[in-house]
Parts: sequence; C-alpha cells; structure tokens
Amino acid sequence: MINLISKFTKVLINGNKYYILWVTFLLVLVLIGLHAYSRQLIYGLYTTGMGDEVSWGFYIANFAFLVGMAAAAVMIVIPVYIFKDKDVKKIVIFAELFAIAAVIMCLSFVLIDLGRIDRMWHLIPIIGIFHWPESMLTWDVIVLNGYLFINIFVCFYFLYKKYHNQEPKTWIYLSVVFLSIIWAPSIHTVTAFLFQGLGGRPFWHSPLIAPRFLSSAFSAGPAFILIVLILLDKFKAIHISEHTIKRIRQIVTICLLINIFFFFSEVFADLYMPTSHSINLAFLLGVKGKSILTPWIRLSVALSIIAAIMFLTPKLMKNNVFVVIACILTDIGIWLEKGLGFVIPGFIPTPLGDFVQYKPTFNEVLITISVWAGGLLLYTILVKIALPIINGEIRKEQ
Repeated sequence: MINLISKFTKVLINGNKYYILWVTFLLVLVLIGLHAYSRQLIYGLYTTGMGDEVSWGFYIANFAFLVGMAAAAVMIVIPVYIFKDKDVKKIVIFAELFAIAAVIMCLSFVLIDLGRIDRMWHLIPIIGIFHWPESMLTWDVIVLNGYLFINIFVCFYFLYKKYHNQEPKTWIYLSVVFLSIIWAPSIHTVTAFLFQGLGGRPFWHSPLIAPRFLSSAFSAGPAFILIVLILLDKFKAIHISEHTIKRIRQIVTICLLINIFFFFSEVFADLYMPTSHSINLAFLLGVKGKSILTPWIRLSVALSIIAAIMFLTPKLMKNNVFVVIACILTDIGIWLEKGLGFVIPGFIPTPLGDFVQYKPTFNEVLITISVWAGGLLLYTILVKIALPIINGEIRKEQ
C-alpha cells in the first residue's frame, strides 16, 4: 500500500509546466473561495443576492447545470456497450471520472445553498425531517448519491483490474455499467420533477422541462469531454482516434439541435398564446418589462446557434481548434440557459406579482468559482492517476 501511494504521489507532483500552472491556479481559486465561504458561514445567506423573493440563485443555477453534466457520461457509454463501438471504449473512463467530479460539485452547491451545513443530515431519508418519500428534494439527493457510488465503483473496479494487469469480469463490470445507463437519466429527470412540482411557480409547469434537461445535458456534457480528449491527445497523454472525436461530435450536434428546437417550441407556445405561465418567459426575454437577465439569455441562444452552425460545417470540423471553440460555445450557452435562463426566472415575478431583479453578490460568485475549481482539480487528479494505469506505465509488481 505504501509503495502504491508513493507511485501515485510521484505521478501527481510530476508534470509539465502547463500541469503545474493549472493545478496551482485551481488551488488559488479554491483558497479564495474558502475565504468567501467562511464569510457566508459567519454572516449567513445575507452575503448572497438571494432573499424572500428569489430564494434559489446562483448556487442552484450551477447545480441544475452540473446535474446534466454528470448524467451526460452515459452518452459516451451507450455507443460502446449498446452499439458495440469498440473504438470509443477506452475513453469511457474519462467520462465516468468526470461524472464523479460533477456529482460532488452538485452536492457541494446544495450544501452551500442550505446556509447551515450542520443541518445537512435533514436531507437523509428517514433520519432527516423531510417528508420522504413525498419530498422530491430527498429523492434528488438519493439518485445523486446513488449515481456517485455507481461511477466510483465502475472507475475503481476498472482501474484496479488494469493495475493488476487483469481484464474486468464482464458480468460484474457490464451489469454496473448498464445500471448507470438506466440511472443517469433519472438524476436529471428527478431534478426536473423537483422544479415542476412547485405549485406556486408557473414558469416550471411545462412537460418539456425534463426533455429539455436531458437534451441540454447530452450536448453540454459530451462537449466538455470532447475538449478534454482533444487536449489529452494534443499533449500526447493518450491517443484519441478521429473516429472517436467524430462520434462524440455527432452526439453533441444532434442533442444541441434538439435542445434549440425545444427552446423555440416553448417560446412559441408561451408567447403566441400567452397564459399565466408566459409572464416569466416574457420578462426573461425582455418582452414584458426590463430584466437584467435578458442580455444573458439572448447571448445563450446566439452561442448555441453559432455552435450548431459550426458543428454542421464540415470544413470547420476538420480542424480540432474549431471543434474546441464550438464545444466551449455549447457549454457556455447551455450554462446560461440552464442557470440564468431557467432557475432564476422561475421566481420572477413572485406569486404576488412583484418583479424583483436578482444579481449574485461578489462573495456568491467567488464561492461558485471555488466549487468549480475544486471539481476541476479533483477531475485533474483523477485523470492524472488513471492515465498511467491505462497506458500500462504503472502495474503491480509481480
């Protein structure tokens, strides 16, 4: 065990200048965020821009986005184990590792949004005071933790067998992989039901929320994985074939187009024949009143459309630089849509008809950046440990 820890410690502390700068940068952001969070612990959620009118803000907006990013790992698994695409098989581990980091970030945002982290035990079914099984929030915690442990098992088992130079037992490995394929859509679907079940928020009373969540997740998540794979190939950490890049790019393109279609379908239904559900969307888009969110949601739509055009242009997709740019535009566009364009507008206007402008505080933004930095740091560490095992550079001594 000591020898193993020593091996992985050497792997983590050794790297090129880009790796050292990246890890140092993330550590600095984490420390800055921890200082900001200490202020929130002392003074409470008063340090945020939230209040009685907008009680879910920047934290839950990022939570909603990251739930989808975590679930998107399944879109890398499906081509391998359902459609037998063996060329994509070796990159599945990177999607599963990211799912671990993404779920941990999701849970971190939930705990931070609670304000009193010492009361987190109330989220535990039976032990806590939530009305389980009626409470959708408790179900959300259950499916998130379940998905986390599934991915931890898959990754640990796969890397453990690789380290011992053995092939994973098919019946064990595949059974858990297929469980993750079934489980992944549930975490985003339950999250969608959590929003849809709030009777006083008509903006979320739409049957398209769950499908929109899944379509956005299955475009943003693989887009991020595609960026990671191209960078790993660029720095010669692992070879990624053109077929693999093309297959993931196709997944991103199709799901992005579906997501754009869903968005405009809901806009037409709400604005062409307005109902009580339409007020929030009209305010968000700037049709009714002036909202500080309007420029952001318009930017979100523009970025998604530009990304879709880039993905549909064969000449651009021959160059990985443009592929990365299109993936970045996709992730930013969907992050704006899922956060600023979905969570916050649900509270504006309030059930009493008040139009309140919500803007996150600087302290709130620092904490959010810190959680992202911590998640990316964890993912960096996991990938750094996994790569030498996958490449056969670290094996158990016989």
